[in-house]
Amino acid sequence: MSAILAVAGLVAIAAITPGPNNLVVLRAASRGGVRGALPAIAGVVLGGLAVLAIASVASGAAFAAAPHLRLAASVAGCLYLAWLGLGLVRHAGRAGDASRLPAASLLGLVAFQFLNPKSWVMVMTALGALPAGAPAGPLAFVFTVIPTLCLLVWATAGAALARWLARPRVSAWVDRAMGVLLIVTAIALVDRPIALP
Repeated sequence: MSAILAVAGLVAIAAITPGPNNLVVLRAASRGGVRGALPAIAGVVLGGLAVLAIASVASGAAFAAAPHLRLAASVAGCLYLAWLGLGLVRHAGRAGDASRLPAASLLGLVAFQFLNPKSWVMVMTALGALPAGAPAGPLAFVFTVIPTLCLLVWATAGAALARWLARPRVSAWVDRAMGVLLIVTAIALVDRPIALP
C-alpha cells in the first residue's frame, strides 16, 4: 500500500507540474473553455495508459529475467526526476518555448505520449518502485484519475493561471516550489526499500 501511495505522489507531482501536456490543455482551455480542453485531457490520459500497458508488459518480462533491473529502473527514474527538479530550481522564472507544443487533438496527444520523456520516466519509475507481481488495477486507476484531475485543474485555471504565471517573480517561486517537490518525491521513491524477488 505504501508503494502505491508513493507512486500516486509521483504521478500527482508529475501531472500537476508545468510541461507540454499541461500547456496544451491550458491553451485549449483558453480558446474553448474546459469543454474545449476535454479532448486534449482524454488524449493525454489515454496515451499515458497506453505507455503504461506497453511498458508493463515489456518491463515485466525484463524484471523477471533480471530482478536487479527493477532497482536500476527505479533509481534511474528517481535520479532523472531529481535532475528535472534541480533544473526547475536553477532556471526558475525563465519562460519555455510554447511554439513546440503538440496539437490539442485526442489522437495527437495519445501519440505524443510515446514521444514525451516525462511520460516514459513517470511510468518506468512507477513500475520500478512497485514490488514484483503487484496488481495492475491500482496503478491503472492512479494513472487515470490523478492526471485527469490535474489536467482539469489546468483547464479550469486556464487564463487566470496564465496571467498569474506571466509575472516573473511569481513564476520563479512556482518553478522553485515545483522543483523542490520533484526532488522530495524522487528521494521518497528511491529511499523506499524495493523488494527484489
